[in-house]
Amino acid sequence: MLEQKITPLLIKPTFLASSWSDPIRNQLAAVENRLREVPEGQHSVLTNAIEGLFGAGGKRVRPALSLLTAGMFEVDEDQAVSVAAAVEMLHTATLVHDDLIDGAMLRRGAPTLNSIWSSDVSVLVGDYLFSRAASLIARVKVVDIMDLFADTLSVILNGEITQKFSKWQIDRQEYDRRIYAKTAALFVLSAQSAAILGGADTASLSAVIDFGHNLGMAFQIVDDVLDYVGKANKLGKPIGGDLRQGLFTLPAILYDEAHPNDRDIQYLLEERDGNPEVVESLIRKIQNSEAIEAAMQEADVFLEKGQYALELIPPSIYKDSLFMLAEVLVNREM
Repeated sequence: MLEQKITPLLIKPTFLASSWSDPIRNQLAAVENRLREVPEGQHSVLTNAIEGLFGAGGKRVRPALSLLTAGMFEVDEDQAVSVAAAVEMLHTATLVHDDLIDGAMLRRGAPTLNSIWSSDVSVLVGDYLFSRAASLIARVKVVDIMDLFADTLSVILNGEITQKFSKWQIDRQEYDRRIYAKTAALFVLSAQSAAILGGADTASLSAVIDFGHNLGMAFQIVDDVLDYVGKANKLGKPIGGDLRQGLFTLPAILYDEAHPNDRDIQYLLEERDGNPEVVESLIRKIQNSEAIEAAMQEADVFLEKGQYALELIPPSIYKDSLFMLAEVLVNREM
């Protein structure tokens, strides 16, 4: 059942910037440069692979979240850039391994690393990116943040194992845990590490953790909706890709709640064989059902919770930009 919206007492920002990225435009450019740093002795295969990965683009949502949080707490710019780059490097490492595990040939419309190189090279590049993330975060010399990175990586990897062994199952609680590990944990890391670096007090730290958690949950729910109703050429992957792999995301879970006797779902849960005709039929039914709007409503609830959590943070252009970024991410093109 959907939670009640929590709009009372939520004060919308004044949006002092023309774009959410205005206050951190230069820092985002610095993050890009730091991601492409070439350590002495780095093999040309690694250099080419890394350049291809980061040259393919991406929203840079996590670095943006980290930099804007750092701005709220007046963090030293060089340290803020190191943390933001470390978060993105960690995120990219997980994507390299995810694509290999899933056998994905495309990401964001571009060939994946494993579609170009052998699987052993892909594994080694992913491992190398993990080491680079550790090196970047070590630059800030804050033990609490290094511990947080290690803990978050454990959460992500445990979530991957959980997902691997939860295919062809419908479990809402398991879904919530899965998307926290897959997405929200990195959003929390992005905001929390920047706030720690800025010496945030306990209440402020709790606020940015709540914001990161709720925004991450909303972001992944929207991703899961787009997996059904987005445009394949923009997604860079086939429509309904999760269901084809045996993963029941929120639209499918909500469809099942509304149609408990659906024969396609019953077949897939019982046979667990991913019959293409049955999967295609179920995808079409979900696309044309109330489950899509219901899932978006749940994303909106998470968004409002996240924005509400920031209310105790003093006003600033960085806080306004976080509000704006959150709105953009949750309301991105269907």
